[in-house]
Amino acid sequence: QVQLVESGGGLVQAGGSLRLSCVASGSIFSINAMAWFRRAPGKERESVAEITDDGSTNYADSVKGRFTISWDNAKNTVYLQMNALKPEDTAVYYCSARIVRTWQYFGQGAQVTVSS
Repeated sequence: QVQLVESGGGLVQAGGSLRLSCVASGSIFSINAMAWFRRAPGKERESVAEITDDGSTNYADSVKGRFTISWDNAKNTVYLQMNALKPEDTAVYYCSARIVRTWQYFGQGAQVTVSS
């Protein structure tokens, strides 16, 4: 079992920045990748950014150049630095851990609201 706890959401004006954090605990040795997903009102959940245990990253086209994912192994923490935020980035953001090939665990979510 893996537990994930997100923090750092909030309300920000368009153009501003926020940093989300996700602390993993439990059977963290089984994790081979971490990611951030988001779900906006009335939309399906989408992948925002992911990072593998060898440091490779991948981003959704909508956030490339604005968001940065990083993984601090010493702290068992994954971060999502979000810059130049837009109103369309408003969503609940979920941290996720991949076991083998499956995004098996999700956190409780952090609300990010960007006002215009």
